[in-house]
Amino acid sequence: MLEAITILLAGGGTGGHLYPGIAVAEAFRLVAPHVKPLFVCTTREIDRVILEPTGFEFIPQPIIPWKKSIGGTLRFAKSFGETWDLLRKLLKERKPAAALGLGGYAAGLALKLAARKGIPTALLNPDVIPGEANRLLIKQAQAVCCQFDQTAEHVHASQRAKLRVTGCPIRSDICNRPAREQAAGRLGLGPRLNTLVVTGASLGAQTVNEAVLAMLGGMTLHGWQILHLSGREHAPAVRAGYRDLSVPAVVIDFTPAMADVWAVADLAISRSGASSCAELTACAVPSILFPYPFHKDLHQRANAAVLADAGAAILLDDEKDRRRNAQKLRPAVESLLYDADRRRVMSDAAKRLGKPQAADNVAQVIADLVQIDKITA
Repeated sequence: MLEAITILLAGGGTGGHLYPGIAVAEAFRLVAPHVKPLFVCTTREIDRVILEPTGFEFIPQPIIPWKKSIGGTLRFAKSFGETWDLLRKLLKERKPAAALGLGGYAAGLALKLAARKGIPTALLNPDVIPGEANRLLIKQAQAVCCQFDQTAEHVHASQRAKLRVTGCPIRSDICNRPAREQAAGRLGLGPRLNTLVVTGASLGAQTVNEAVLAMLGGMTLHGWQILHLSGREHAPAVRAGYRDLSVPAVVIDFTPAMADVWAVADLAISRSGASSCAELTACAVPSILFPYPFHKDLHQRANAAVLADAGAAILLDDEKDRRRNAQKLRPAVESLLYDADRRRVMSDAAKRLGKPQAADNVAQVIADLVQIDKITA
C-alpha cells in the first residue's frame, strides 16, 4: 500500500475557481486514492456549498481582497497576517508534496509560501489572459496549465516554456452526461422540448438575467423551454419576471448538477468565464456569450473571442443596459432557435475546441512535478 501524500489546492470564492480544482481532485481519487487533496479556500458561503458535498477536506483562509480605503487596508492587513500564520502551520504539519493554485486572491499566499519551502508548485490559468494573482505567481510556478494556446501571447517570453495547454478541468460527471430524459426529469423540464439554458455561472449575472427577461417580452417560443440559472441573490426577481411574462421556464438559483444542465441544453446564453467555456466546448453546446464587462482586462471577452472565432459561439458585448442588451440579444437568439443546421455546425465547432480530459492532463502535470512513481498506484 502506498503512503498517503497531500496535494494542496489553493483558491476559491467562485465556482470558476473551485470546480476545476475539484475535477483535478476527482482525477486523483479515481487513479491514485493515496493522494489526498486538501483545499485552502475562502470563507465565502459559496465555497462551503460547493466543497462540502464532494467529501474533500477544505480549510477556509481568513484572507479577503484588498479595498482602496483605510478601513479596507486595515482589514486586509489583519486577514493577511492571520492567513500567513494559518498556512505556515498547515504546511509544517501536512507537508504537501505539491501545491496547485486555482486562481484568485485566495491562491497567492499559499503558492508563495509553498514555493519558499521548496514545494513543487503549478498554476491553473484557464483564461486566455492571466489574472492579476497568476501574473504575480507565474515566476514561482514550475508549470502553468492553460486552456487556450492564445495565453502565450499574454505571458512574458521568459515564462512561456512553463506553459502546458492542458485544457480547463471539468468534473467527470459533466464529461459523462446522463440521458436527456433522466436529466430533464430531475430538472422539471419536458424531455421532448428544445431547451435554452441561461446562466451567469455560479453566482449569477444580473445584466444577463435582465437582458433575457427584456428580450422575451412579446416573444413566442415554439417548441422551446427555458432553464435559467439565476444565482441565489437574483432568483426572486428572475422568478417574478417569468411569472409576469407567462413564459415556460424553470428557474434554479444554483445547482452543482451541471451534468444535467448540459445534457438538456440545445443552446446557451452564458457568461464566458473559463469554466463556462470549458463546459460549453466539452459538451458541444452552441452558445451566445455575454462576457463579464466589469474587469479591466476584459478577460472573459478574450475567452469568448476564441469560441466565436472558431464558429462555436456568437459574442455580444454586455453594454450594462437592459434595453440595449435585449435589442442585440433577440436577433441573435431568433437566428438560432429555428435553425437546427446552424446550431449543429456551431456544436461541431465547440466540440473541436473541447478538452474533456483536461483534469487528467493537469493531474499528470502535478504527478510529473513530484515524480510519477510517487503518484500512480
